[in-house]
Amino acid sequence: MQDFDIVIIGCGPVGGAAANLLGRAGLNVLVVEKQADPYPLPRAVHIDHEVMRIFQSAGVVDGFEPLARDTQGHLHIGADGGVLRYLGTAGQARRFGWSNDYFFYQPELEALLRERLAAMPNVTFWTGASAIGLNQDADGVTIALERADGGVQVRAGHVIACDGASSPTRAMLGVSLVDIGFEEPWLVVDVEMDGPVTFPPYAGLPIGADLQQLSVMLCDPRRPTTIVPGRGNHRRWEFMLLPGEQDEAMRAPERVAALIEPWVGDVPHTVVRAATYRFHGLVADRWQVGRVFLAGDAAHQTPPFFGQGMCHGMRDVASLAWKLALVHRDLAGAPLLDGYQGEREPQVRAVISAAIEAGKYICELDPFAAAARDRIIREREATRTVHTAADLISPITGLVLAASTGAGERFIQPRLTDAEGLSYLLDDVTGAGLRLFVAGDPVLDAASADAFKRLGGGVVSIEALQSDTLAAWLAAHDAVAVLVRPDFYVFGTARTAADVGPLLDAFLRGVGAPVIESVAA
Repeated sequence: MQDFDIVIIGCGPVGGAAANLLGRAGLNVLVVEKQADPYPLPRAVHIDHEVMRIFQSAGVVDGFEPLARDTQGHLHIGADGGVLRYLGTAGQARRFGWSNDYFFYQPELEALLRERLAAMPNVTFWTGASAIGLNQDADGVTIALERADGGVQVRAGHVIACDGASSPTRAMLGVSLVDIGFEEPWLVVDVEMDGPVTFPPYAGLPIGADLQQLSVMLCDPRRPTTIVPGRGNHRRWEFMLLPGEQDEAMRAPERVAALIEPWVGDVPHTVVRAATYRFHGLVADRWQVGRVFLAGDAAHQTPPFFGQGMCHGMRDVASLAWKLALVHRDLAGAPLLDGYQGEREPQVRAVISAAIEAGKYICELDPFAAAARDRIIREREATRTVHTAADLISPITGLVLAASTGAGERFIQPRLTDAEGLSYLLDDVTGAGLRLFVAGDPVLDAASADAFKRLGGGVVSIEALQSDTLAAWLAAHDAVAVLVRPDFYVFGTARTAADVGPLLDAFLRGVGAPVIESVAA
């Protein structure tokens, strides 16, 4: 029986990203996927800056960026044809190094992730394989696999199930989905077209906003509709099904052609697919059963109104990957993994709630109620604090130093300029991973500093980087140091040089580092 550190079930985008992250961390990984080739049609189409940064750390962003379309965010249009809500980024600084919104073609992303796995000798990839049984004991998990050449069993320290919304693994574990109370039927139409989408004039369009670069949501009670700017020539329409409309009839080619005709006009185009979906919010009651973790759609499903469905899954595996790497190297205690759901679920639920709130007003079919909605939302938007879809992502709780400023926030990634005037992103200069950014001379206990280094931690001088942006971040948080987790969330900050040592010690205690006994409590 073959032994692995980690078995990943499913090699869609989330499973593929998990395998790349864990493979780069040096773990012995098996990925099993029932399909020999990536699914040939587009499904997920959007990611944000946080996922681009995860791809950067996974070593795939160089291959992905040319495949993606950098866009400007989201625009909601009211029943009267005027701008209702603008969550756009035109002209804004990129605090996290990447644009807030990218659109892509899922088959191309899956092919890239598989290609990069093939270059890792410590990653084994089996296609045509399905997990049909799990048996856990104190030392690991035995996974029964069904392959074309017969059944086989493998052993793993831990399992990550990234096997989608219908997740057979979730069923095997007896985990239930909790319905958060939203379900609406929509028709999704993917099109390749050789020109721009035709839009009518919209009142109140912000200066610099480009309709061809925005995900445009029409909150039209006659038929709520979304137009999405895919990569290259790919465009997507999403049409809400009205009461009495049947899925099969709405997918008929002549019906699809009539729905998209006002938008495509005479532009040559090809319908790639038309599929009906139920947009809903669901969350698994358990994301971890012993040594098995659910990630992505297996753990939660989000209405697509802010394009965060796949982003959640990428955050899941980014959170798991660095912790699993520490545990499997005996650098952290196994209880570190038990905080997975508690850390991830509040953020996921907050975004699902925001998407459901948007979905409810988007799907309003009563014209009088829609007119009242438009007035209320425009009044609210005049004093809003959420300016982009990225602002919807709340800080995490869990393994953070909650009493310190900035704890749980996503850390910035400014561009740095070298002596020759060349520009680099922060992570490419300092390396991704566990990092302590400090201004001045920190007061560090030798044992703490050594333990931190053994965890892969690096101490980075703000002065050496000569970054006004990082210095300004620290000043805004009344801090001289910030400890950033490998998934780019702030563990905590230190207000004085004397507080840096205790900040480090708090992290070491939090992960259950074996050396913690030598670190003063």
